[in-house]
Amino acid sequence: MQNFPHYYSVNATSSPQGDIELTTDRVSALRSAAPVEFDGPGDRWSPETLLVGAVGDCLVLTFRGIAKASKLPWTSLECRIIGTLDRIDRVSQFVSFEIHAHLVVPEGSDPDIARRVLDKAEHSCLIANSLKGAIHLVPYIDVEKAESVPAAAHA
Repeated sequence: MQNFPHYYSVNATSSPQGDIELTTDRVSALRSAAPVEFDGPGDRWSPETLLVGAVGDCLVLTFRGIAKASKLPWTSLECRIIGTLDRIDRVSQFVSFEIHAHLVVPEGSDPDIARRVLDKAEHSCLIANSLKGAIHLVPYIDVEKAESVPAAAHA
């Protein structure tokens, strides 16, 4: 990892109508528009969905690093993030992010250790730590079961 501080630069370009184009070095351009809730088309990423997506993306990337350092074997992690936008003191802002995390670990894994690694990832996520809205993790740890081999297969 590079020394801090890190700097991230994105260009947002628009005309009076149409999509916003987001560009940065070495990455494909991304088009965004207002969400349906703000009278947009609803078929593109919006600033709101990008922010909620960044919470999930950061949590998964952080989990990967912590799981590797902890030597935690895992099969998959799927996070569904629900960001709640509300008006507080006449200002629109995200007030909460609920993360439903479904972590699958191999048979023989300790679900308590997996939960602790997932909790540590939530508390270490730099995107979540940069937001005012409350973060609430709802974890579900699923331990895979080994498939049994039918007795006829041994004959």
